[in-house]
Amino acid sequence: MADETKREFAWGPREENVLIGKDIQRIDGIAKATGRAKYTADINTPGTLFAKLLTSNQAHAKIKMLNIEPAKAVPGVRAVYVFPTAFDVETGESKEIRWDGAPIVAVAADRPEIAADGVRAIEIEYEPLPFFVDEEDMEGAEKAQEETGEKRIKKLPKSSKGDVEAAQSEAAVVHTGYYGIHTISHCCLEPHGSHCEWDGDEKLNVHLSTQNVSGTPGQFAGPLGLEQSAVEVIGNYEGGGFGSKFAADEWGLACAVLAKEAGKPVRLMLDRATDLKVAGTRPSGFIEITIAADAEGNIVSWDSNLWGSSGMAGGTVSPNQIPYVFDFPNVDRNATGLICNTGPNRAWRAPPHPQLCALTQTAMDDVAAKLQMDSYDLFMNNLQHVSKAFEERAEVYAAEMQIAAEMIDWKAKWHPHGKGGGNGAVKRGLGMALHTWGGGAGPCTCLLKVHPDGSVETFLGSQDLGTGTRTVIAIVMAETFGLTLDDVKVNLGSSKYPKSGASGGSITVGGVSSAHRMAAQSALWKIFDLVAAKYNVGADTLSAKGGQILSSGKPVCSWKQAAALVGPMPLEIQGATEKEGLTSSRVGGVQMVDVSVDTETGKVSINDFVCVQDCGLIIDELTARSQVYGGMIMGISYALTEERIMDNKTGRYMNADLENYKLPRIGDIGNLQVKMYQPASEYNRGVVGLGEPPVISPGAAISNAVANATGVRVPVLPLTPQRVLDALQKGGAA
Repeated sequence: MADETKREFAWGPREENVLIGKDIQRIDGIAKATGRAKYTADINTPGTLFAKLLTSNQAHAKIKMLNIEPAKAVPGVRAVYVFPTAFDVETGESKEIRWDGAPIVAVAADRPEIAADGVRAIEIEYEPLPFFVDEEDMEGAEKAQEETGEKRIKKLPKSSKGDVEAAQSEAAVVHTGYYGIHTISHCCLEPHGSHCEWDGDEKLNVHLSTQNVSGTPGQFAGPLGLEQSAVEVIGNYEGGGFGSKFAADEWGLACAVLAKEAGKPVRLMLDRATDLKVAGTRPSGFIEITIAADAEGNIVSWDSNLWGSSGMAGGTVSPNQIPYVFDFPNVDRNATGLICNTGPNRAWRAPPHPQLCALTQTAMDDVAAKLQMDSYDLFMNNLQHVSKAFEERAEVYAAEMQIAAEMIDWKAKWHPHGKGGGNGAVKRGLGMALHTWGGGAGPCTCLLKVHPDGSVETFLGSQDLGTGTRTVIAIVMAETFGLTLDDVKVNLGSSKYPKSGASGGSITVGGVSSAHRMAAQSALWKIFDLVAAKYNVGADTLSAKGGQILSSGKPVCSWKQAAALVGPMPLEIQGATEKEGLTSSRVGGVQMVDVSVDTETGKVSINDFVCVQDCGLIIDELTARSQVYGGMIMGISYALTEERIMDNKTGRYMNADLENYKLPRIGDIGNLQVKMYQPASEYNRGVVGLGEPPVISPGAAISNAVANATGVRVPVLPLTPQRVLDALQKGGAA
C-alpha cells in the first residue's frame, strides 16, 4: 500500500492531459438545444397555476385604498396575496412605496390571462409623495433635500495621501475632466421567479431560478415557519444570474404562500418590465477629476469628486478603489451618494469594477492626449504604479499589452486623438483599458461515487448558470480517472445534495474543480491500493489512462476490473474545496478596440475588439473563451446603448421593456478576438475563476477609441448617438 502522506493533490503535468485545457463542448448543449433542459419557467406539474403581479406605478407614495375582493371574484382566480412590504392587510396600514415597480399584490389563476384579469380588477388609490430620481443631478438632489427635508445626500468618507497641490504645481501637464457611467438593470435571459409546490402542509418543493441553490432553502423556511429540512430548492438550469439571483426574494415567498392557499402548484415569473425595475441595478457613477503627469506620462497626482446612486440606499461606486488598478503617489478622493426613488442595487458582474475602470482609465487616456503621447505608452509607463494589491499582475499586464497590440496592429493603426482617423464623416480610432479580479475558490462539497460496474457520478448542491459548470466538473473527473466524458455523470442543482457555495465572484469553477479533483484523486488512490494488492504491483507505479490501469506505463487491468474491487457497494468519497496546489486567485486582462464613429449620425461601430486574458489553469478552453466573449458583448452593451432611463416628472422607469432597453444584436458586435494568456507560470498557478473580469474594460476601452477617432471625449456612458453628437457639437480636444 502506498504511503498516503506523500500523496499531494495536484493537476499533474500539462502535457499528459487528455481533456484538461482542451476545447470541450458543453455536456448539456444538446439538452438545451433540443428543449430537454427544463428551466424554472418550464416547470408545469399537473394543476399548475400562473401568477401575475400588481406593481406600483408611483416612484414614492402610500396606498390610500386597496380592495382585492374584485380580483378574488374573477372566475379562475384561486389565490390573492398582498405583499406585506406594501400594505398591512390586518391593520389597513400602508407601507411606504419607494420606487416604480414595487410589488403590491400577486394573483394566481388557472391561466396567465385570467391572472392578468384579476390584477386589472384590483382597486387601488395612491397618495403621491415627493420623489427624486436623477442620479446625475447633484444640485437637484441638494435642492430636493432643502425643499422637502427628506435626506437625499449621503456623504462618504474622504481619503487622501501625499500632497496633491504640490504635485500638480510641478507637473508637465494637468488635466481636468468630467466622466460618468449610468445605471443599468439586470436583464437575464430568464427572468427572476419560481415554481412552488407543497407536499402536504409541511414540505415545500421550489424550482427556483437561482445562483444559490444550497443557500436559499432557509430563506423560504424561516418566513414560512418551516424547518429548513422541509424545503428543497431545485435549480437544474438557469438562464443567467450575473449577481442578481442569490435570494428567494419577496416574490418567491409570495409564490409559496399562493401555492399553499390555493392547494395547487404555482409558477410566478416576473414579467420583463418588473424584472428590469426591481430585480437589481448596477450603481451609477459620475466624477470630476484633476489628474497630473510629468513629461514622460508618469501620473503624479489624482484629485477626484465622485457621486452617483444605488437607489434608496444612497451608495455609489466605492471611492477608495479609484483610481482603478493604479495607486498614484498623491491622491485626494471625495464621494457622495444620492438617495433616489429607484429600484434597489444588486451585484452586477465584477462589482463595481466596470464603473471604476470607466471613470479612471478614460481620464488617463485624456492625459496621454494632452501630452500628444500614444495611450499605449502611457499605460505601459504607469504599470510602475499598479496598486500593491495587484502588483504581481504588472508583468502580466505588460506581456498582455504586447500581445493585444500585435493582434489589433496597434502601432500601425494608432494616431493622435482626432488626427488621421479618416477624411470623410466616418472616423476611426483605437482605445485600450486593463482590469483585474479576484476569482478565488468558493466553498464546495461533493459526494463522489465509484460504482462496482465502473460508472462514476457526483452529487453537489451547486448550480450551472449557463457557464459550463457541469462540463468543468465532468472534465475533472474524467481526466482524473482516465475515462471519457460519457463515463461520468454530474448531478447538481438540488439543495438536498452536499452544500456548495453561491455562484458569485467568479469563485465557482475554482471551488467545484478543486473539490472534485480532491475527491477523484482520493478515490483513485484507494482503488490503486486495491489493484496493487490484487495484482502484486506497486501502488506508486499506477496510473489511470484510456479506461485502463497502468503500472509504469504497462496495462495491469481495465478500469471496470479495478472498480469491481471496491466490493458490492459503491466507493463513496466526500470532496471539499482544496486551495493548496489546486486553485489560485487574482487575474489580469487587457482589452483593445478599433471603432468607427459616424460624425453625422453619432453611431459608433465596433470593427475589431481584442481581449488578452489570464486565468491560471484552464479546465476547458472553449468555455473559458466563451466566458470572455460574453463579457465583451455585455461590455459593448453598457458602453454603447444600455442604460436605465428615469422620467424626472413622473418618477417612472421609461424604457422597462426589451424594445427600448437597448441590448446589442449580432450586427452591433464586430469582430471579437480572444487570447487566453497561459504561459507555464500561469498554468502552474491553479484554477482561477473567469466569469467577471472580461466585462470590466470595455466601457473605458470603447470610450477611449471614440475619443481617439474624433478628438472629442464623450464624457458619459453609454455612448449613444445623441451623446456623441452633443459632444461633437461642443467640440474641444479630448
